[in-house]
Amino acid sequence: MSEMKPLDGKVMLVTGAGGGIGRAIAMEAAKAGAAVVVNDIGASLDGQRSSSAAAQDTVAEITRAGGRAVANGDDVTDPAGAQAMVRQATDAFGRLDVVVNNAGILRDSFFHKMTYENFDAVVKVHLYGTFNVSRAAADVMRDQGSGSLIHMTSTSGLIGNLAQANYSAAKLGITALSKSLALDLQRWNIRSNCIAPFAWSRMTSSIKVDSPEQEERVNRMKEMSPEKIAPVALYLASDAGADTTGQVFAVRNNEIFLISQPRPVRSVQRSEGWSLDSVASHAIPALRASYVPLDVSADVFCWDPV
Repeated sequence: MSEMKPLDGKVMLVTGAGGGIGRAIAMEAAKAGAAVVVNDIGASLDGQRSSSAAAQDTVAEITRAGGRAVANGDDVTDPAGAQAMVRQATDAFGRLDVVVNNAGILRDSFFHKMTYENFDAVVKVHLYGTFNVSRAAADVMRDQGSGSLIHMTSTSGLIGNLAQANYSAAKLGITALSKSLALDLQRWNIRSNCIAPFAWSRMTSSIKVDSPEQEERVNRMKEMSPEKIAPVALYLASDAGADTTGQVFAVRNNEIFLISQPRPVRSVQRSEGWSLDSVASHAIPALRASYVPLDVSADVFCWDPV
């Protein structure tokens, strides 16, 4: 009798799994025993459609290694597409235990140059895509009485980054969405968590290298392979992660972080209430020491990946 694998019997849907982090998670999940629906529309980095050959390539590699997988080319921004990929999972494998919402595009620009179209497109793929696929999956998971939703967020949203208002807004929105899913779906034993991945992939390869310092940083980033993200995702997908929900993790090379969620850090009170003057003379001086600095992700994660 063959040895039991940690994801035996599980069915996982991974969006944007034609390359990078999504592909790495799909490959590792299959090795761990899961049957995988590999979704990818085959779009370019900015979301222009080409073909879904990328999904077929991932499936071919999983199959060659003895795993089970099917390709899906539906679009996460379309609710009907999300329903179709969930239906494909249940048609092919009989159930759906795990969703990894990984599909993403980038259209970076400074805010004063950002167009409505580029804001809309990024929010549609990341935030609406996460909603659409989670919503379709939730119906199946509620009937089963179990499930795990795993969403990719980013320190660009959790902390901040330049020239990414669209991406940052979508990614922080995903963390709030995930918390709501964790609260609303817990009665059906469905959990929801986020991962903020640091990995060298097609999404990060568009970073401009315009100085020796930036080149050095990019070279360090190249050590952070997409495969480094998979173990945390597999844990959250597995029965071992059954009591973990509503959390935000970050993974950076060989480091795993639990990320804080907004809570009050300091307060002031006046029995007679506040005026503009007393806010200026009393409240703000008392609170100022706890202001959050205007930093970016690289300021907070300021040491070399280890």
